[in-house]
Amino acid sequence: MKGTQDRFNGDARVLHQRAVRTPLPNEEAERLFHENMMNVAAARERKADLLADPDVPLLEAYERELERVAGSFERRLRRIAGDDYRAVATAYNRGERDDRIGAIAAYYFEGLWRIQQRTTVTDMLFSPLILRYPDSFTVNVRFTSGYTTPKSIRYESPEHSSEELTDDHAETYYEESLYSQRQAAEYVRETAEVIREEFPDPAETSFEERKYGGIVSAGGRRGSVFSAMLDSVEPDPDRFSESIAEPRLVEAGPEAKQTERELGLDEELVY
Repeated sequence: MKGTQDRFNGDARVLHQRAVRTPLPNEEAERLFHENMMNVAAARERKADLLADPDVPLLEAYERELERVAGSFERRLRRIAGDDYRAVATAYNRGERDDRIGAIAAYYFEGLWRIQQRTTVTDMLFSPLILRYPDSFTVNVRFTSGYTTPKSIRYESPEHSSEELTDDHAETYYEESLYSQRQAAEYVRETAEVIREEFPDPAETSFEERKYGGIVSAGGRRGSVFSAMLDSVEPDPDRFSESIAEPRLVEAGPEAKQTERELGLDEELVY
């Protein structure tokens, strides 16, 4: 997306109380969805390894995570709108087209653009919600003006601190920061297992065991303090009454409202 910031400044309205619903019509679609979620779990484990390594700056772990998420969004954009997805999304935002593909492209492109801003912007929490239903799954992209939630763990990055400390205090602060990163690494690794439990392998589990699942996560930073959380979410079995044949934008469901309340996001959502 290099060079696109002159042409695109974001439009939060496309994300507001919306989600992308994607059908799961057959075994191949289920397998692909499962593989994508297992990649998310594996990426969290890689992040945990980096956080636990005292020789790796925290920012590197943070940026690699953002690169992984941004790459996932970009692959979705290419599958939906082709290589020229930027033009498709921009045309939709300008009112030059009003179709299903344009709407989804604008949704994911807005998410991609905001994710890529997070390497330099603080006080912007990214809190996606992914839910599996019997015949489809939804991705709800959300951003808030905060940096943490009541359920988040926090960890410190000495490289981002602007405090002037004496040598003794600086050494203590550095050791405490490394400890907080090791604690965060343990938590992040545990949450990878939550993902695996919520989205089991379709080749090894019955349909009844896998037809519902969900996770919500949140990550952000304020200055030198980073935060992370991930928890399971129970999908509403009554949310959808009809199947779909193609991906489309839908209204955010009751699960979105529930997680917004639980995480204290309901009054801070900026999308």
